[in-house]
Amino acid sequence: MRKLLNSLVMLLTALSLSGCGYNTLQVQDEAIKAGWSEVLNQYQRRTDLVPNLVNTVKGYAAHEAKVLTEVTAARARVGQIAATPELVNDPAAMQKFQAAQGELSSALSRLLVVSENYPQLKADAGFRDLQAQLEGTENRITVARNRYIKTVQDYNTTVRSFPSNLTAMMFGHQTKPSFTVENEKAISTAPKVDFGGGEGQSSPGYDSGR
Repeated sequence: MRKLLNSLVMLLTALSLSGCGYNTLQVQDEAIKAGWSEVLNQYQRRTDLVPNLVNTVKGYAAHEAKVLTEVTAARARVGQIAATPELVNDPAAMQKFQAAQGELSSALSRLLVVSENYPQLKADAGFRDLQAQLEGTENRITVARNRYIKTVQDYNTTVRSFPSNLTAMMFGHQTKPSFTVENEKAISTAPKVDFGGGEGQSSPGYDSGR
């Protein structure tokens, strides 16, 4: 009899948690973790491109020291931030992460603007390939970031909505920070690939999904 009562209590508890949004919170929390991992993966792809890009530009425009130093310094600041899964629960840390990524985006944009002044650099096959990879990576970042924003929005709505907000409070679920409007303005525009050719001309073998 006791076993039956225990089973009934467990069943009622499970049904109660399901109806109050517990399962939804768990699913959405896992989706946020997966989305954040993808965001970090794409940002890392971009970070890995920086040394080769800087060295290639330096080979043709070594005297552009200020721009080259800015890119290298911005990359170093990104590397100093421990982008752990826990970061998504810390608004201050998230803001710091966004700021560092925004600085790197701005520095890379300035680097590409400078490169327009060097025809030989623009004609270099290695540089053209790096540009194509950078644009593809920026596009991937935009897609991953937008998906993450939507996932966080869904989760935060569940945390704030009745009756799931009661379940959230009971189990310690709180709203999570997302990318801010200011950050979106800073890095939403991917650097454009311009090889200086005619309209519609592109690099051989270009793939925006690299």
